[in-house]
Amino acid sequence: MKVTWELADGTEIAADVAQGTTLKDAALAADVPGIPGDCGGNLSCATCHVVVADDWFAAVGGPEATEDFMLDITEAPREAHSRLSCQIEMSAKLDGVRLKVPAV
Repeated sequence: MKVTWELADGTEIAADVAQGTTLKDAALAADVPGIPGDCGGNLSCATCHVVVADDWFAAVGGPEATEDFMLDITEAPREAHSRLSCQIEMSAKLDGVRLKVPAV
């Protein structure tokens, strides 16, 4: 299954990702800059902030309450389709998903 991250400068990084892998872990494995994931995926740092492409947001879904709170403290401004990539697990329905890495 494929994920594509778009960096602030327009560069795209694509990677094959196994089912069940968080998109934060996938970003780290693919050396995607701007997603340090400082807390290790424990929903306590908001450093894995991404913006889900408009046409993928329905499939990805919105944040749960704790993630929603954490999105208010991200370094880059929150956008309508912001998510923390540590909270998104790869699945067949997300094959081809596109994410923007916000500039900080």
